[in-house]
Amino acid sequence: MDGEMSTAPRYPVGSVDHALRLLLLLREEPDLRVTAAARELGIAPSTAHRLLATLEHRGFVAQDRVTRAYRAGPALIELAFSSTRAIDLREVSEPHLRALSESLRETVNLLVLQDASVRFVAGFEADQRVRTHVLTGTLLPAYASSGGKVLLAELPREQLRALYPHGLRRFTPHTRTFTQLLDELALVLMRGYAVNDQESLLGLSAVAVPLRDRGGNTIAAVAMSAPSERLPLARVREVVIELRACAAGIRSHLSR
Repeated sequence: MDGEMSTAPRYPVGSVDHALRLLLLLREEPDLRVTAAARELGIAPSTAHRLLATLEHRGFVAQDRVTRAYRAGPALIELAFSSTRAIDLREVSEPHLRALSESLRETVNLLVLQDASVRFVAGFEADQRVRTHVLTGTLLPAYASSGGKVLLAELPREQLRALYPHGLRRFTPHTRTFTQLLDELALVLMRGYAVNDQESLLGLSAVAVPLRDRGGNTIAAVAMSAPSERLPLARVREVVIELRACAAGIRSHLSR
């Protein structure tokens, strides 16, 4: 870690340097404990704790309520995403999403996980008189959307519990309880897609698949939404095939 920068500034600010080194440590230790941080930086645990608490206050790290370890926080993730990946991802994905929307004649969206919610970063509306709408820029609870469930399925159970310490707010009679969500996420992970059956809004259904980078990490979800009457279970398999083809096209484009 110490040898990453070739030259040091003439007048370094120690506390700033320590804070930045802590953020760099998260690349090697996604679950960073105070004792490990203090050891790596050569500072007292109390000092490491104060630094991490300050970073947590600004959203650059988040502490797991169960393990007490620190992870990258929403501010750090959003900063990295908005400066590089979001620009590339949105620009690269839009032609693929447009083609998918035209093929399915339904609304499609690209979503990314942001703390306990999902943010819609790109999308196209269906050419139908009755249709669902593009929600670009909107934040919605991840557990009540198909794309959100695809992204939550990748997380360990302890992290899921930390995201929803007070349970899940019910938007419709179909919204899952936390226990039901855990069971469903195991199924989502196994089959590789998620369904939202009127869980966020009555009369609206959706299907989503993961979008993975070259390393196999899930970075977003590709979702199709429609009035529930146009998305019966018999159509889900067909939609999943097209969603996966779209995700593969975006992934291939990103790799180039």
